[in-house]
Amino acid sequence: MNFYGCIIGSEILNGRREDKHFEFLKNELQKYGHELFASFIIKDDENLIKKIYKLIKDDEDGVMFSFGGIGATPDDLTRAIAAEIFTSKPLERHKIFEQDIIDRFGSDAYPHRIHMSDLPQNSKLLFNPINNMSGFSLEDRYFFTPGFPQMSHPMISAVIEKLFSNSVQKYRLTLLAQTSENTLINIMEQVPPDIELSSLPMLNDGKASVEISLQSTDKLNVEKYFKLFTDYLDASNITYNLI
Repeated sequence: MNFYGCIIGSEILNGRREDKHFEFLKNELQKYGHELFASFIIKDDENLIKKIYKLIKDDEDGVMFSFGGIGATPDDLTRAIAAEIFTSKPLERHKIFEQDIIDRFGSDAYPHRIHMSDLPQNSKLLFNPINNMSGFSLEDRYFFTPGFPQMSHPMISAVIEKLFSNSVQKYRLTLLAQTSENTLINIMEQVPPDIELSSLPMLNDGKASVEISLQSTDKLNVEKYFKLFTDYLDASNITYNLI
């Protein structure tokens, strides 16, 4: 599975609010051995939201957690765009959510708040423990929550625990070598694509060093290709430390 975060909010990009969602989502997925495939922070812009949603929909392994834009104000675009991109059908009044809004706000549910219950067809509600104003999901793959962390984070935690809690064990080996990354490129090129390779060059007091890290679900494979690096460094009398 490829996990995506989509954080919608012009107020984050212009500095009026600080993002709280990326770190939360990253950590919540890591509890079960998952990691983010990509994360976006984007403006409340209709065309941009459509493009990001379309990109994620086109990934057959994609799972998306979207934050923001599901309210009833003119800049809340998520519900209508989600309907267009993920269902190709118009919004539909969700009767249970409609009643929840009426129960909470009474006559003040009209004329605006009630529109929060206009959702993409076949939406499932995501329980909001703060005020029962739900988020929603589609196909158990696309999850849409409010921008408020107090509301969205419990929703996402519950979803991940219920649907994505099968832990994935990954193995990582890392070293820090006192050489430039250019020295090790020939070995890097031997690492197969099913092993995640990370090369992080550093420069301290004018001296080059590089952190090499390999990660995979196959422990023996990680050890095999990591040994290519350590053997080369040993043979070349290049100092390194395992970290």
